[in-house]
Amino acid sequence: MRKQIVAGNWKMNNDVKETKSLLKNINKGIKKMSLKNKKVIVAPSFTNLNTAISVTKNSKIKVAAQNMNAAKNGAFTGEVSANMLKSLKVKTVILGHSERRAYFGENDAVLKEKVDSALAQNMKIIFCFGEELSDRKDNNHFKLVESQIKNGLFHLPESAWKRIVLAYEPVWAIGTGETASPEQAQEMHAFIRKTLSEQYTPELAENISILYGGSVKPANAKEIFSKADVDGGLIGGAALKADDFLAIIAAL
Repeated sequence: MRKQIVAGNWKMNNDVKETKSLLKNINKGIKKMSLKNKKVIVAPSFTNLNTAISVTKNSKIKVAAQNMNAAKNGAFTGEVSANMLKSLKVKTVILGHSERRAYFGENDAVLKEKVDSALAQNMKIIFCFGEELSDRKDNNHFKLVESQIKNGLFHLPESAWKRIVLAYEPVWAIGTGETASPEQAQEMHAFIRKTLSEQYTPELAENISILYGGSVKPANAKEIFSKADVDGGLIGGAALKADDFLAIIAAL
């Protein structure tokens, strides 16, 4: 059975005090929940990873990083390596987020290198991809998504996929208040699973968790998560409010 996951990407938000407060409130709420076959992840900024690890010790919350550099070390001012993350006991990293692609020039080749580096260090990966509004209007969204997955991941052996979670995030629905309809989300998630099945095996495709990211909130989470091929969400703004994040977790 595929793991159901809600991951909160905090982006460039929250200082140390806010991080502690938010995590304590989330942890208090999930103590009352049954999380069988469910996983809760938060991804604070680099400066708050150590704080988050400390606050979530012995809790059901796992901590992920928002990004990493492919290099092990070196003259890369401002960057963070997989080894640095592992030294903090952070074992999961988000790669390929649309903001990294758009604002920081992370193309398929860069992301392929990051994927290889993360896997070489036994990290788990939440790999993001998705189309711009122009791609969808031009009916190019399936081709674009297929290309991003193939170029970033299809060089990997089947065994590597045990450490990968996919996150489909239509760029036009991130932080805009717009959301792909549950039917649109299901259509794309089914296409992704079909693409994986054709490249690898039906068994691999069936066992990969695929998350939806794009203005998920308490009001729409249950309907989106109810779709057969949607295994949870990568949450942005709603992850910054404990009550909203808890309501989304409860919708799994």
